[in-house]
Amino acid sequence: MNTKLVLVEGLPGFGKSTTANLLNTILLEKKTDVELFLEGNLDHPADYDGVSCFNKSEFDSLLVKSGAFREVISNSVTRKEDHYFLPYRKMIDENGVHFPESLLNTIFKNDIYELPFEKNMELITEKWRDFVNQANKGSKTYIFECCFIQNPITIGMVKYGEDKEKVINYVRALEKIIEELNPVLFYIEQDNLEFSFRKVYKEREKEWSTGFMNYYTNQGYGEYKGYKGLEGTMKVLEARREVEREIFDQLSIIKAILNNTFYETARYKSMIKEKLHLLNIL
Repeated sequence: MNTKLVLVEGLPGFGKSTTANLLNTILLEKKTDVELFLEGNLDHPADYDGVSCFNKSEFDSLLVKSGAFREVISNSVTRKEDHYFLPYRKMIDENGVHFPESLLNTIFKNDIYELPFEKNMELITEKWRDFVNQANKGSKTYIFECCFIQNPITIGMVKYGEDKEKVINYVRALEKIIEELNPVLFYIEQDNLEFSFRKVYKEREKEWSTGFMNYYTNQGYGEYKGYKGLEGTMKVLEARREVEREIFDQLSIIKAILNNTFYETARYKSMIKEKLHLLNIL
């Protein structure tokens, strides 16, 4: 089967990055023209990370406030119809731009994942359409980690506490857009959510852990439920898992569940290969 898109989804700490990297290795071993995009890639072709979006009035206002940074902002922005896209993270991480805190805060308020849910859906959906058009022009297979199910649920349910059906319909709409790429979805599972998340919570930097807990409990679903701290974060994750499973069951694309409970790389790689054969990908 000519699959141009492989999607990897699952909860934090379940092994999405490991799975995506193994899939990349396996496909490269089979001489497949493949490109891997992990979570946080600033050049992601179907998602935005560290990009703010402004309308003309907002962008003009930003330029007025930007002072000595006016030129670098003007040279870095990309205009598409009525939208002005500013890749501020890339400007900082790759180009060494040091925005003053007040200006960075102004830019961050228009981060695409800080915008209202409806606007986010509009921009992300259009980005997926652009990607599909691009992918259809070539023969490359793309591997995406976590942007297909995770991001709609994170902003819809976790951040804004949106109705479950609205989030599900969002993902189903994205499914319709990508179906011409013959996509395959791998959903990563673990037997013990609490053990897996506590493990990643201890292993990652405190800044990540604190930020993750705040995101999951101080807004949207977690705030509405009154959840706090690590225990509350895991309750939100349990609720997220239920919605993700429901979405998985409703999707019509080719899909498979991979259980990564034992964290044994060689055994897990063999399992992935077997699934790829069963799905007629190899």
